[in-house]
Amino acid sequence: MASILDEYEDSQNTRQHAQQHSRLSAANIGITHSGFVNVRLEEEKPIFNKQRIDFSPPEKINHFAVCNNQLCMSLGKDTLLRIDLAKPDQPNQIELGRKDDTKVYKLFLDPTGESSLNIKALTTSECLYLNRNTQKVRSLSRWRGHLIESVGWNKLLGSETSTGPILVGTSQGIIFEAEISATEGSLFNTNPDQYFRQVHSLEEDGKPAPVCCLEVERGLENKYFIIATTRKRLFQFVGKVAEGSEQQGFSSIFTQNQDLLPSFQEFPANMGYSEITFYTSKLRSSPKAFAWMMGNGVLYGQLDYVRPDSLLSDVQVWEYTSDIDLSFNKPISIVLTQFHFLLLLPDRVKAICTLNGQVVYEDVFPDKFGTLKKMIKDPVGGLVWIYTERAVFRYHIQREARDVWQMYMSMNKFDLAKEYCRDRPECMDMVLAKEAEHCFQNKRYLESAKCYALTQNYFEEIALKFIEAKQEEALKEFLLKKLNNLKPSERTQITLLVTWLAELYLNRLGQLEVDGNTAIFRETQEEFRHFLSSSKHKECLFNNRTTIYDLLASHGNVDDMVYFSVIMQDYERVISHHCQHDDYSAALDVLSKHCDEKLFYKFSPVLMQHIPKKVVDAWIQMGKRLDPKKLIPALMNYSEMGSTQQISETIRYMEFCVYQLTVTEEAIHNYLLSLYAKYKPDSLLWYLEQAGTHASEIHYDLKYALRLCAEHGYLQACVLVYKIMELYEEAVDLALQVDVDLAKSCADLPEDDEELRKKLWLKIARHVVQEEKDVKKAMNCLSSCNLLKIEDILPFFPDFVTIDHFKEAICSSLEEYNQHIEELKQEMEEATESAKRIREDIQEMRNKYGVVESQEKCAGCDFPLLNRPFYLFLCGHMFHYDCLLQEVTPHLSAYKQSRLEELQKKLAAATQSSKSRHRPAPKEDGDSSSLGKGSAGVSREQIKSDIDDIIACECVYCGELMIKSIDKPFIDPQKFEEENKSARP
Repeated sequence: MASILDEYEDSQNTRQHAQQHSRLSAANIGITHSGFVNVRLEEEKPIFNKQRIDFSPPEKINHFAVCNNQLCMSLGKDTLLRIDLAKPDQPNQIELGRKDDTKVYKLFLDPTGESSLNIKALTTSECLYLNRNTQKVRSLSRWRGHLIESVGWNKLLGSETSTGPILVGTSQGIIFEAEISATEGSLFNTNPDQYFRQVHSLEEDGKPAPVCCLEVERGLENKYFIIATTRKRLFQFVGKVAEGSEQQGFSSIFTQNQDLLPSFQEFPANMGYSEITFYTSKLRSSPKAFAWMMGNGVLYGQLDYVRPDSLLSDVQVWEYTSDIDLSFNKPISIVLTQFHFLLLLPDRVKAICTLNGQVVYEDVFPDKFGTLKKMIKDPVGGLVWIYTERAVFRYHIQREARDVWQMYMSMNKFDLAKEYCRDRPECMDMVLAKEAEHCFQNKRYLESAKCYALTQNYFEEIALKFIEAKQEEALKEFLLKKLNNLKPSERTQITLLVTWLAELYLNRLGQLEVDGNTAIFRETQEEFRHFLSSSKHKECLFNNRTTIYDLLASHGNVDDMVYFSVIMQDYERVISHHCQHDDYSAALDVLSKHCDEKLFYKFSPVLMQHIPKKVVDAWIQMGKRLDPKKLIPALMNYSEMGSTQQISETIRYMEFCVYQLTVTEEAIHNYLLSLYAKYKPDSLLWYLEQAGTHASEIHYDLKYALRLCAEHGYLQACVLVYKIMELYEEAVDLALQVDVDLAKSCADLPEDDEELRKKLWLKIARHVVQEEKDVKKAMNCLSSCNLLKIEDILPFFPDFVTIDHFKEAICSSLEEYNQHIEELKQEMEEATESAKRIREDIQEMRNKYGVVESQEKCAGCDFPLLNRPFYLFLCGHMFHYDCLLQEVTPHLSAYKQSRLEELQKKLAAATQSSKSRHRPAPKEDGDSSSLGKGSAGVSREQIKSDIDDIIACECVYCGELMIKSIDKPFIDPQKFEEENKSARP
């Protein structure tokens, strides 16, 4: 018995494989062009998988119950076997201890599993109960005398120690309310049954009828639903229980229905009993569906807790098939699953789908196991159990919803079909295809197109269907959905669909325009523009924009072509379109909005010809983003042949460039200069004056400006240009033709060249005397320039001029000469006195001396000074000759260093010559030796004096050499770099 739950191989494998094959074949319905290939590497397990329990009961099985993995069976006359399925090797056997021939009539097990109570209804109208945790069987005394047919458990108030209020149905049609407590009674009450009172009675045809089944369910707002069945009637009791009064039982519900007949359904056929079963998705939740096995067939449907009058909805009757004869093989039991109900017959089990009423599974049991007695479903574990007198079977239900989608699809309930095949794309594709075909046949073309777009069916076939049906809107919807489902890598398909859709949109817009339907036209146009501006297809549209342009042009759709050009940022096409239609303001608006410099350069000539003021305003708004030099050709063309407004706007923009943008391009300034010279001469001189007075400040071409002013006869402007070019003679000559004062201002400009100034003033004086013959003005020239004397301008006067005109000038000139002579005399006396003092200082310096102590040291080498020739400076510093030479040489200029080297060489040569003079020499050469001695001696002293002038002219520590060397580095940078390079490996 330890192996009671061991599984063994199913004896019906062959039948199940055949059924599975037929099911898979049925899956390939309707659609033959799916893009999915249904390939299974291994066969799926059947939905209903039967297994026999390896168990040989010692006695015949009378009754069987299972709930919450707790199995209980009645064996023989008085044996009760309990098994915890979690511990199948630890069965618990209990003897009821009955001496008579009484047998167990029915077993009732608490479906919640909380109270762990089971009730035994005996054939002697006696009831026993047993707690799961005890071995003691107790009698329910108040229940005695009633043959119990059904128990309605309280799923909300049941606990470990009490059932709470429950309903009990008897064979006499009486419904009792009772409560059983698993705890030991008190001193005065030792009965486990707390109370047992009648609340209602059921009848059929005016006679009491056995209560076959009872079910208690709670809905919203404390509303309770009680379902009770007899052999051919199904009763419903609905009523509210006051909040907090659930423990008081269900009496109030039946009391509320006393005045009215209870709601019931009745069927004419009667097979002596009935059975109702419920489907609950999870424990402690309310049932969602029911199935009632009675004489006419199986009544099944949904449970709706919202309806006020009846709990049953969507009710249908499945009539028994022809192979079920109520006289010979009446159905024994029924179990409801999510989508099927299992009907137990004496020799087989049938599974009927609740969706379509078709028998989807049939399992025949061999005769060797005996007659099938009962079928039970564990509401917690979900397993279905079947037993005979000698064997126990169980069914595993695996993936019951796997084929539900097909049934919903055949019923045209496509939303539900899709709900049950979301994780199976091949099935989803079939459902969508069937839904699309269904919508197409019912002329719901748009819905059909949306579904077709999600399938893998042949694209060409679907498109042709809509074309043949002349449904362009549906075709467009199909193409749009298909386009949105494509991957970015499928560029060819995207290009095809985008182009096709554009053609469809344009055809539709053209038709609407002809029909004059403005509202729909605007809506369609907005939709088309949304399609063109879609970011998802932007790359495709950009790569194929030429094709789209051709399509738009072929339909004459100018507005949408402009819109598409803007989206593609092809502003050149937009502007060209506006210019071709003489809408220059719109073209300029596009230019100003997108600020493309190249387009400004290209279209400005055309726009300047028609709307010069707006164009210049746009240029000014662009500011430095535009290069004015690239706009000059357009300005020059239209300023020469254009109107006065064009010329004035051209000058305005040039002034903006020069004065506000401070452009320094010579071409800009030259062009503005030419405009001023030709059209606005009043501004020419002002421009030249503010442009600067030095050539380095000028941004225009001086020679071009001079030529331009000369051609137009602007002499004053020419004078100004001459002044900037520093051509003062030409400036004075030209200024004398305009104004003498202007010439005078030009004559004073060469401040550093007195000779030139005098020459220029002489020109002015000659002009005043000879041309204007104004002696007084000539005299004013003398007072204006201190370089001119009366004798300089006298030759310009004619001979008849009397001296009276020059009397004052001559006297003034003589006085100046007198004063100058006196100044020269004073300067000569001062110079003589200064020379005398210098001679005295020199004589005094010759007699000056210094005292050197024997312990004095050289300031350079810090060795005794008297060991070698040395220098003594007035500041007190004393240096050896060679030390001073070494200190001074690095600070000398290159020229003095080379001069010093040259003198040292000469000194060395003179010293060598002096030594050779003291050697004995032939007598005949005596005169020449004497001559050489004199010349060598003079040369040597002179050389030493020159060397002293270079190295001993000042103290190296106190003189200018030290001050000049303060910013020199201690190490020569070039030598430092050479040392670094030599030190590197």
